[in-house]
Amino acid sequence: MKKKTGFTLAEILITLAIIGIVAAITLPSLLVNVNEKAWDAQKKALHARLAQAIGQMNTLGGYGTYTEDEEGTATVDTAAESFILDALSKVYKINNVCGPDKLSSCGIPSKITTLDAVSEINFPTKISELNETMLNGQHIEGEDGSVANTKAAAFETVNGESIAVFYNPLCSSDTTVNHYVQNKMCVNFLYDLNGSEGPNQVGKDVGFITAFYNKNPVVVAPVPYGTDYTSTVPQYSENAETLDAPAVCKTMGEDLRLPDRDETASLFVNAALMNLSKSANDYWSGSVISSGTSGLAWRIHFSDGVRLRPTRSSKGYVRCIRK
Repeated sequence: MKKKTGFTLAEILITLAIIGIVAAITLPSLLVNVNEKAWDAQKKALHARLAQAIGQMNTLGGYGTYTEDEEGTATVDTAAESFILDALSKVYKINNVCGPDKLSSCGIPSKITTLDAVSEINFPTKISELNETMLNGQHIEGEDGSVANTKAAAFETVNGESIAVFYNPLCSSDTTVNHYVQNKMCVNFLYDLNGSEGPNQVGKDVGFITAFYNKNPVVVAPVPYGTDYTSTVPQYSENAETLDAPAVCKTMGEDLRLPDRDETASLFVNAALMNLSKSANDYWSGSVISSGTSGLAWRIHFSDGVRLRPTRSSKGYVRCIRK
């Protein structure tokens, strides 16, 4: 007779308890990683589809009607809804369109969490709520910097995304001289990849895509990193021991880079979603005009929206984006 051996009930229960504890610890992080990878793929696909659609339009400006009374209160505002119905729907498949007062009917959440995960804010419903500086209405080099403070309309895609559209019918074309970013913004799409389902946080399931310039539009979809670099730096340094703006992004993460000039402008348009401070004024882009320390690169004043071309050796702030 051979003696049979096996596990006792106590040993089995202890093993199951250990497996349960390990699963409870590791599964949430695994699920987060899976969700973030899925969101990243969905964001890139959405950007590609909208960029292709915008590229098929002859012009981005002038759709709908927007008028104000003497106090600056809008009396007629059909701009965003008209842009969706009369322009975007001709080149992009849309399931459902919701007017300014019915955003929730298209799955738009009532509140979202900012990029830094510090604040929960009401979902923006007009352009000034993306960044109040958008309405400074100033002029530079004879160029009108005014923006119509239109209300957002929304639509749902066939893939289940809910997208609010912030539309400026007064947008103008690109220029290579110093200028205000505000009136270069034609359309800003603020999307939620899974509708009103959570987490409704910027940088996760919530993000933005911006189309600039009335003619020959550029469509960008920057995914910003959560914080600024701690100090100002030059855009370029010949001193190997001095970090410049591109090097800063590399040190903060292998998957980070400096945004180009239009991506930096998109960050400005959506400043409220990131809790960006106006005191952190001059943000570098990675768009270089001329090389070397004495060369020029594009930078934006976030306090007023002016895009300038200072020398690369001067100092500015850095907000990196994901590759």
